[in-house]
Amino acid sequence: MAKYAELWDVVTNAGWATPALCHSVAPAPRAWLELAHTPAYVSAVLDGTLDAAASRRIGFQVSEQLVDRARLSAAGTTLAGRLALDRGLAAQTAGGSHHGHPGFGAGFCVFNDVGVAVATLRAEGLVDRVLIIDLDVHQGDGTAAIFADEPAVFTFSLHAEKNFPVRKVAGDLDVGLADATGDAAYLATLADLLDPLVAHHRPELIFYNAGVDPHRDDKLGRLSLTDRGLAARDRLVLETAWARGVPLASVPGGGYGAEPAVIAKRHALVIAEAHRLIGGIPPAATSASPALS
Repeated sequence: MAKYAELWDVVTNAGWATPALCHSVAPAPRAWLELAHTPAYVSAVLDGTLDAAASRRIGFQVSEQLVDRARLSAAGTTLAGRLALDRGLAAQTAGGSHHGHPGFGAGFCVFNDVGVAVATLRAEGLVDRVLIIDLDVHQGDGTAAIFADEPAVFTFSLHAEKNFPVRKVAGDLDVGLADATGDAAYLATLADLLDPLVAHHRPELIFYNAGVDPHRDDKLGRLSLTDRGLAARDRLVLETAWARGVPLASVPGGGYGAEPAVIAKRHALVIAEAHRLIGGIPPAATSASPALS
């Protein structure tokens, strides 16, 4: 959890958290949550009646503080979607809880913030066709489950095949990679898939889970990407959306290790690439930018 405060420090030190660019939110209301999750599950979480087995499946005891955080994360991702529609690009500094299923949480995910955001924006009539690009090292099973019967929402997951969850939930396009894939093969696979996918689905909005757990040093990752590989991945996704004129909102997704500051700098790569794309301060010129390896 400490990585999120560290990420805020990176963004602030880089000069990206200006009043004109930085936005905060109130917790997502129950009505938004119930667009992606069952009313019974939402009630159990909000009312504090989630049973022990359900908490174990999530991976921790669900406290009032964690519920507030999950609601804020869902609201933040929803706002990121609104801002992307207005400005072309937006980035959340939390979110990516893609193991949140309609009726239960799992894998440290209480509510599925991208699921809530997509469902809310569609219910409000702001968008219809949405593409979810999930490049976290783990398959986006919860997101796939939420939109399994919604053809206008396309879920694409590129992940480590032999990683969590053991039982995958089929999305619209799932590509499982072998352990130790590495930068070159990973980027080649993504490049082959990405632009044709955007061209075919014709989304009005993209949500991008930019999980950094594919990194070679990540505690839970297996794909052996480097810092440069992650940055190139983020650049490819952002540039593809930008070239196609599709608004994009990113969420940080997973990233695990003993040094939260190191993880936070990896999470900042996608924000750095966004600033580079729109002609902001080059990431290499900021004290917050990590030295790529």
